[in-house]
Amino acid sequence: MVVCNMEFTKPNGKRRVVVTGGGMVSALGRDWETAFKNLKECKNKIRYMPEWERFTKMNTRMACPYDEPLPSFPRKKIRGMGRVALLSLLSTQDALRMAGFLTEDGEDVIEELKNGRTGISYGTCMGSMDAIGDLAKMVETGDSSHLNSQTYIKAMPQTSACNLSVYYQIRGRMIITDTACTSGSQGIGYGYEAIADGRQDIMICGGSEELSAPDAAIFDTLGATSCLNDTPEKTPKCFDKDRDGLVIGEGAGTLILEDLEHAVKRGAKIYCEVAGFATNADGTHITSPNSETQALCLEMAIADAGVSKDEIAYVNAHGTATPHGDISESQAVYKVFNRAIPISSTKSYIGHILGACGCVESWLTINMMNEGWFHPNVNLENVDPECAPLDYITGNGREIDCDTVMANNFAFGGVNTSLIFKKWKGQ
Repeated sequence: MVVCNMEFTKPNGKRRVVVTGGGMVSALGRDWETAFKNLKECKNKIRYMPEWERFTKMNTRMACPYDEPLPSFPRKKIRGMGRVALLSLLSTQDALRMAGFLTEDGEDVIEELKNGRTGISYGTCMGSMDAIGDLAKMVETGDSSHLNSQTYIKAMPQTSACNLSVYYQIRGRMIITDTACTSGSQGIGYGYEAIADGRQDIMICGGSEELSAPDAAIFDTLGATSCLNDTPEKTPKCFDKDRDGLVIGEGAGTLILEDLEHAVKRGAKIYCEVAGFATNADGTHITSPNSETQALCLEMAIADAGVSKDEIAYVNAHGTATPHGDISESQAVYKVFNRAIPISSTKSYIGHILGACGCVESWLTINMMNEGWFHPNVNLENVDPECAPLDYITGNGREIDCDTVMANNFAFGGVNTSLIFKKWKGQ
């Protein structure tokens, strides 16, 4: 279909999908201007966690929390929300406002979003840890008197998506992505597919994760956490030969995806096009990545986008700073591109936000593409010789004038995702 000389569908007949709003909650800030300023400083936001000293068997003492106070919301509307759902609400509110979908008073969404043609695709690793802990106490003690009607609502992995649906009365398709570190990127990808297939016009997509010591402990037991507790400013060291593991972060990210024709007709500002997406599974190991299937995922995303590999100018890496993870990922990227493509990891700034990392990193990647500047790998001094020969961005970042970028995430369970974004040029 062609209207006003604009193609609203791809050559394969699928509808084109664009981003018309975005929001994030992270240690880098809640808006692009603040995040950009912090990224340009080329320093991470990791800090020592004195409150974790009581966990005597846990080796790491570092994290990257969101330390700003959360705004107040109507108590009646958030009583089923723990911190993880509140973080998702905050980022979603910012994204809806940017997209022009909130009412004038900012308290509600416009009526169109309640007609069933708007859906939610959102994920997290786990619900709120306090609520999960309350359930565990019942198992340990036999006493359930401390539980209430909201305990499970706060604890369930679909807590963010379901609470967003109820808060804004969103009645369309609900997609729950609970795939560990790919939850946020699958949230975007499945939302993109729902619109591309004509099943929805608008999708609220993303992921959220609240900071918890048990999350850190999970990786700690695997020997995958950084233990440079005395020098948090020097870790994580993604792709560096002296890296010693990841650091857990906290935050949320939300993208508003929209059918291109719908966005154009209402005069929306478009921030980029979601050009391609792919996800697959390794089928080999729960916690050990597989570069062959990772590479296949990237290839499928490129094919879905209908672009050449040479058009992609930058890769936002999963880049966890784990010993095997960085090697496997770099080899997968090189296998696909067969050149030293520029690459950097946002986790070197804010740690690993688990279920939220895919959306926060995607939103930052989109804005960096539009800005023409890409952040460096903080603390990368000596590239591990076992990592593939890629162009690992260091120093003060890199100015790149480009139209197409890629963002990748890989998760426990052997789940792989790849997203491709294209700069919007009004056509």
